[in-house]
Amino acid sequence: MKSPNILLIMTDQQRFDTLGCYGNDSIETSNLDWIASQGTVFHNAYTPSPSCVPARACLISGMNQWNTGILGMGAGQGPMGVGFKHTLPGELSKGGYHTKGIGKMHFFPQRALNGFHSTLLDESGRVEDPDFVSDYRKWFNKNKTGDYDIIDHGVNWNSWQARPYHAPEFLHPTNWTVNSSIEFLKERDPSKPFFLKVSFARPHSPYDAPDYYFNKYLSKDLPDKKLGAWSSIHDVPHERHCPDAWQGVRSDEEIHRARAGYYGSIDHIDQQLGRLFLHLRRNGEFDNTLIIFTSDHGDMLGDHNLWRKTYAYEGSAHIPFIVMLPKNMRGNMRRDVYEPVTLYDIMPTVLDVVGQSIPDTVDGMSVLPLIQDRDIKWRDYIHGEHCACYSAENEMQYLTDGKWKYIWYPRTGREQLFNLMEDPYECKDLVDDDSYKEELLQWRLNLIRELEPRDLGLTDGAELVCQAGRGPIISPKYKERMEKADFDWMQYKEASRWQSNIL
Repeated sequence: MKSPNILLIMTDQQRFDTLGCYGNDSIETSNLDWIASQGTVFHNAYTPSPSCVPARACLISGMNQWNTGILGMGAGQGPMGVGFKHTLPGELSKGGYHTKGIGKMHFFPQRALNGFHSTLLDESGRVEDPDFVSDYRKWFNKNKTGDYDIIDHGVNWNSWQARPYHAPEFLHPTNWTVNSSIEFLKERDPSKPFFLKVSFARPHSPYDAPDYYFNKYLSKDLPDKKLGAWSSIHDVPHERHCPDAWQGVRSDEEIHRARAGYYGSIDHIDQQLGRLFLHLRRNGEFDNTLIIFTSDHGDMLGDHNLWRKTYAYEGSAHIPFIVMLPKNMRGNMRRDVYEPVTLYDIMPTVLDVVGQSIPDTVDGMSVLPLIQDRDIKWRDYIHGEHCACYSAENEMQYLTDGKWKYIWYPRTGREQLFNLMEDPYECKDLVDDDSYKEELLQWRLNLIRELEPRDLGLTDGAELVCQAGRGPIISPKYKERMEKADFDWMQYKEASRWQSNIL
């Protein structure tokens, strides 16, 4: 039987509630909604660490964040690096697939392959390798129609500001990513099945959708920001004026404009994906292709007076996750799955679908039995975390099963508890409500069990231990992995312009 192709689509910083198939009536995502209608929507998918590098390391390796050694972007953490014993593209390459990564990889070194046969990169403004110029920037400079650069509209990579794209639409990175993907499909080795990772740089800020898409949502009613009573702690007037502010109260007009740019970027991605799907249909490959759509993490978009990511809250941690199996595998298929899943489940799922063995380094679980409604013991919850990034006090640990969310802040000892079934945007913190003492205790004990094997002083086995004033939480697995790699990344880092400010 012919091996299925694999198309892994990843957007950057797309929250879960920005697709029609997740119940959003304000956004138009007809192509992804169509894929969802032919496949399975996972309603409780969460990122293990809500920023780019740790989330992508989990996806490519199938390992949880502790075992990749990357607990976020910020205090005590390194770049992605190399030295993974097994990666998804690496296993597929060994299994006879022609593998390609197009768009944002966020590898370090940037030209590392991590198992791909080749990559074609759009790294936004990130320059970490000596003399690195992304493939997208080279193409942009060759084809631009005037004297301008890729973000000469003046909106920065992490800004809450928004405006339409400043250049002709054909130059937008979203168009380039799909054009490059179609070119790969035309030029690939036809004697092998393909694994193509299509990795968009949007809707990550800048919120700069092309005119048509930006203006379409600027005139629409869009969901309002969500505010809990506890959100006032992020009302910091002297910080809000920074164009890259991660917290602070913004006007309704500013938030609406940001959401128009963000929604427009997603609509733009969806329409470009329609071109990619049409190409697969025309060349007869669509029905024999496993399609997975997800994102690395979300974006708060002003909810609770917060922007960007690194938080445990739904806007930041809850992600879209859609799987469309090849047509010959769609019998007895669940359309909606509510068990908690995460990014390191993708590698074992793909290998399971194509019939390859799953390496023992993989922490994730194949979601194929869930899709096929087989009797399987599944995890009770997702454990996620992020190191100190914008603020030391925001270093966090979280647990969720999609029904409840428990958050603990190791630097301050603060806890939060939310009933997501009744309060899906976490506006009512139940931590001090005596009616939920039993739930709070149970979730706290769950986190103690997760953290105790680390032996870092985060728990004494009976209670969680606040770490105010102590150094960052660091996984020893990172050093172990890098020492095994035939690559001196510290020396390379000194020779490069490695940076972590573009999240």
